Amino acid sequence: MAQTKVFCIGFHKTGTSSLAQALRRLAYRVCFNLQWNNPDLIRDVERVCFDLTKKYDAFEDNPWPLLYQQLDEWYPEAKFILTRRDTESWYRSASNFFGDRSTLMRQWIYGENAGSPIGNKAIYCERYDRHYRDVLAHFADQPDRMTIMDITKGDSWPELCRFLGKNVPDAPFPHAKRAEYQGDGDAKAGRND
Repeated sequence: MAQTKVFCIGFHKTGTSSLAQALRRLAYRVCFNLQWNNPDLIRDVERVCFDLTKKYDAFEDNPWPLLYQQLDEWYPEAKFILTRRDTESWYRSASNFFGDRSTLMRQWIYGENAGSPIGNKAIYCERYDRHYRDVLAHFADQPDRMTIMDITKGDSWPELCRFLGKNVPDAPFPHAKRAEYQGDGDAKAGRND
Protein backbone atom coordinates (compact mmCIF):
# COMPACT_ATOMS: atom_id res chain seq x y z
CA MET A 1 0.00 0.00 0.00
CA ALA A 2 1.33 3.44 -0.94
CA GLN A 3 2.20 5.96 1.73
CA THR A 4 0.03 9.03 2.14
CA LYS A 5 1.90 11.99 0.65
CA VAL A 6 3.49 14.29 3.22
CA PHE A 7 4.43 17.83 2.26
CA CYS A 8 6.68 19.85 4.56
CA ILE A 9 5.64 23.40 3.82
CA GLY A 10 7.70 25.39 6.30
CA PHE A 11 10.30 27.79 4.94
CA HIS A 12 13.98 26.91 4.86
CA LYS A 13 15.84 27.14 8.18
CA THR A 14 12.85 25.88 10.20
CA GLY A 15 14.01 22.33 10.84
CA THR A 16 13.19 20.97 7.39
CA SER A 17 16.40 18.90 7.18
CA SER A 18 15.71 17.32 10.58
CA LEU A 19 12.14 16.59 9.55
CA ALA A 20 13.33 14.99 6.32
CA GLN A 21 15.64 12.68 8.28
CA ALA A 22 12.77 11.77 10.60
CA LEU A 23 10.49 10.99 7.67
CA ARG A 24 13.15 8.77 6.12
CA ARG A 25 13.37 6.93 9.45
CA LEU A 26 9.59 6.38 9.16
CA ALA A 27 10.16 4.76 5.72
CA TYR A 28 9.09 7.68 3.55
CA ARG A 29 10.92 8.26 0.28
CA VAL A 30 11.87 11.94 0.69
CA CYS A 31 12.42 14.40 -2.14
CA PHE A 32 14.92 17.03 -0.99
CA ASN A 33 15.68 20.55 -2.11
CA LEU A 34 16.07 20.68 -5.86
CA GLN A 35 18.64 23.47 -6.30
CA TRP A 36 16.31 25.73 -8.25
CA ASN A 37 18.84 28.01 -9.95
CA ASN A 38 17.64 27.33 -13.46
CA PRO A 39 15.11 29.93 -14.70
CA ASP A 40 13.46 27.30 -16.93
CA LEU A 41 12.73 25.12 -13.89
CA ILE A 42 11.14 28.00 -12.01
CA ARG A 43 8.99 28.89 -15.03
CA ASP A 44 7.87 25.26 -15.23
CA VAL A 45 7.76 24.57 -11.49
CA GLU A 46 4.27 23.07 -11.34
CA ARG A 47 4.91 20.50 -14.07
CA VAL A 48 8.33 19.58 -12.68
CA CYS A 49 6.94 19.21 -9.17
CA PHE A 50 3.87 17.28 -10.24
CA ASP A 51 6.14 14.78 -11.98
CA LEU A 52 8.27 14.47 -8.83
CA THR A 53 5.24 13.82 -6.64
CA LYS A 54 4.75 10.54 -8.49
CA LYS A 55 8.24 9.33 -7.48
CA TYR A 56 8.38 10.22 -3.76
CA ASP A 57 6.21 10.05 -0.63
CA ALA A 58 7.43 13.11 1.28
CA PHE A 59 8.77 16.49 0.23
CA GLU A 60 10.77 19.15 2.07
CA ASP A 61 12.40 22.51 1.44
CA ASN A 62 11.95 24.58 -1.70
CA PRO A 63 9.80 24.90 -3.72
CA TRP A 64 7.20 22.85 -1.83
CA PRO A 65 6.13 25.57 0.65
CA LEU A 66 5.22 27.84 -2.25
CA LEU A 67 2.98 25.22 -3.84
CA TYR A 68 0.86 24.12 -0.87
CA GLN A 69 -2.42 25.20 -2.51
CA GLN A 70 -1.71 23.26 -5.71
CA LEU A 71 -0.46 20.28 -3.72
CA ASP A 72 -3.68 20.31 -1.70
CA GLU A 73 -5.67 20.17 -4.94
CA TRP A 74 -3.49 17.45 -6.48
CA TYR A 75 -3.53 15.29 -3.34
CA PRO A 76 -6.69 15.84 -1.26
CA GLU A 77 -5.67 13.07 1.17
CA ALA A 78 -2.14 14.41 1.73
CA LYS A 79 -0.77 15.58 5.07
CA PHE A 80 0.98 18.94 5.47
CA ILE A 81 3.56 19.86 8.09
CA LEU A 82 4.28 23.53 8.67
CA THR A 83 7.63 23.81 10.41
CA ARG A 84 7.98 27.06 12.28
CA ARG A 85 10.35 28.92 14.54
CA ASP A 86 10.48 32.38 16.08
CA THR A 87 10.75 34.97 13.29
CA GLU A 88 13.82 36.74 14.68
CA SER A 89 15.66 33.44 15.24
CA TRP A 90 14.67 32.31 11.74
CA TYR A 91 16.00 35.49 10.14
CA ARG A 92 19.30 35.24 12.03
CA SER A 93 19.72 31.65 10.89
CA ALA A 94 18.84 32.48 7.26
CA SER A 95 21.25 35.43 7.26
CA ASN A 96 24.06 33.38 8.76
CA PHE A 97 23.47 30.45 6.45
CA PHE A 98 22.87 32.24 3.13
CA GLY A 99 24.94 35.35 3.78
CA ASP A 100 24.88 37.81 0.91
CA ARG A 101 24.50 35.14 -1.78
CA SER A 102 21.46 35.67 -3.98
CA THR A 103 19.60 32.84 -5.73
CA LEU A 104 16.76 32.68 -8.20
CA MET A 105 14.68 30.68 -5.73
CA ARG A 106 14.97 33.30 -3.02
CA GLN A 107 14.25 36.03 -5.60
CA TRP A 108 11.06 34.12 -6.42
CA ILE A 109 10.11 33.85 -2.76
CA TYR A 110 11.08 37.31 -1.51
CA GLY A 111 11.22 39.49 -4.62
CA GLU A 112 13.56 40.15 -7.52
CA ASN A 113 15.76 42.52 -5.51
CA ALA A 114 15.78 40.38 -2.35
CA GLY A 115 17.60 37.19 -3.33
CA SER A 116 19.81 37.52 -0.26
CA PRO A 117 18.61 38.02 3.32
CA ILE A 118 21.39 40.53 4.04
CA GLY A 119 19.93 44.01 3.80
CA ASN A 120 16.40 42.67 3.34
CA LYS A 121 15.32 41.82 6.87
CA ALA A 122 11.91 43.52 6.73
CA ILE A 123 11.07 41.84 3.41
CA TYR A 124 12.18 38.41 4.61
CA CYS A 125 10.38 38.60 7.96
CA GLU A 126 7.15 39.91 6.43
CA ARG A 127 7.15 37.15 3.79
CA TYR A 128 7.94 34.48 6.39
CA ASP A 129 5.14 35.62 8.70
CA ARG A 130 2.69 36.00 5.80
CA HIS A 131 3.38 32.43 4.67
CA TYR A 132 2.55 31.18 8.17
CA ARG A 133 -0.73 33.14 8.27
CA ASP A 134 -1.71 32.08 4.74
CA VAL A 135 -1.10 28.39 5.45
CA LEU A 136 -3.13 28.57 8.68
CA ALA A 137 -5.99 30.25 6.83
CA HIS A 138 -5.88 27.74 3.99
CA PHE A 139 -6.13 24.73 6.31
CA ALA A 140 -8.38 26.34 8.93
CA ASP A 141 -11.27 23.96 8.19
CA GLN A 142 -9.00 20.89 7.77
CA PRO A 143 -7.10 20.58 11.08
CA ASP A 144 -6.58 16.84 10.56
CA ARG A 145 -4.57 17.49 7.37
CA MET A 146 -2.08 20.09 8.64
CA THR A 147 0.04 20.37 11.76
CA ILE A 148 2.61 22.83 13.02
CA MET A 149 5.94 21.66 14.38
CA ASP A 150 8.51 23.83 16.11
CA ILE A 151 11.52 21.54 16.20
CA THR A 152 13.61 24.32 17.72
CA LYS A 153 11.36 24.20 20.81
CA GLY A 154 11.38 20.43 21.13
CA ASP A 155 8.60 19.10 18.88
CA SER A 156 9.73 15.66 17.77
CA TRP A 157 8.57 12.06 17.41
CA PRO A 158 5.40 12.27 19.54
CA GLU A 159 3.93 15.17 17.57
CA LEU A 160 5.05 13.85 14.19
CA CYS A 161 3.98 10.24 14.72
CA ARG A 162 0.63 11.17 16.23
CA PHE A 163 -0.11 13.34 13.18
CA LEU A 164 0.99 10.67 10.68
CA GLY A 165 -0.49 7.70 12.56
CA LYS A 166 2.92 6.03 12.95
CA ASN A 167 4.63 4.33 15.87
CA VAL A 168 7.33 6.34 17.61
CA PRO A 169 10.75 4.91 16.66
CA ASP A 170 13.14 3.73 19.33
CA ALA A 171 15.74 6.34 18.33
CA PRO A 172 16.45 9.98 19.10
CA PHE A 173 14.73 12.50 16.87
CA PRO A 174 17.28 13.74 14.31
CA HIS A 175 18.64 17.26 14.59
CA ALA A 176 20.44 17.91 11.32
CA LYS A 177 21.70 21.42 12.09
CA ARG A 178 21.12 22.02 15.79
CA ALA A 179 23.60 24.93 15.99
CA GLU A 180 21.41 26.90 13.60
CA TYR A 181 18.51 26.79 16.05
CA GLN A 182 20.38 29.46 17.94
CA GLY A 183 21.05 31.35 14.72
CA ASP A 184 24.76 30.64 14.54
CA GLY A 185 24.90 28.44 11.44
CA ASP A 186 27.76 28.68 8.98
CA ALA A 187 26.90 30.91 6.02
CA LYS A 188 29.39 29.08 3.82
CA ALA A 189 28.00 25.57 4.39
CA GLY A 190 24.92 23.86 3.10
CA ARG A 191 22.65 24.13 0.15
CA ASN A 192 22.12 27.06 -2.14
CA ASP A 193 18.35 27.30 -2.18
